[in-house]
Amino acid sequence: MGANEKAYKREFEKTADLDYSQIVQTPSFKRLLSQKRSFILPMSVFFLAFYFTLPLLTAYSDVLNGKAFGEISWAWVFAFAQFVMTWSLCGVYSRKAGKFDQMVEEIIEESKN
Repeated sequence: MGANEKAYKREFEKTADLDYSQIVQTPSFKRLLSQKRSFILPMSVFFLAFYFTLPLLTAYSDVLNGKAFGEISWAWVFAFAQFVMTWSLCGVYSRKAGKFDQMVEEIIEESKN
């Protein structure tokens, strides 16, 4: 059995006896869902808007055709900015997911008592 399988088995054993129908009714679980929703929804909207702006602007306008510096146009700068934005959002989400995981652990401990 691999390390991942052992870790999964330990996690499963920790939570196998929990009553999930009661957990979803607790204020701490509702707070977790509210915080996740208030983070994920705006970030998703921002990501999609930023992502689709480049193809829309290049298809329907010439705003990004101007030279940014040298022979590089604003379209290339915007395209590079999408990579930076994606990596930044991944970093922000990873840190936030750690906080969400801590909240889940607290909910599990709370429900065992």
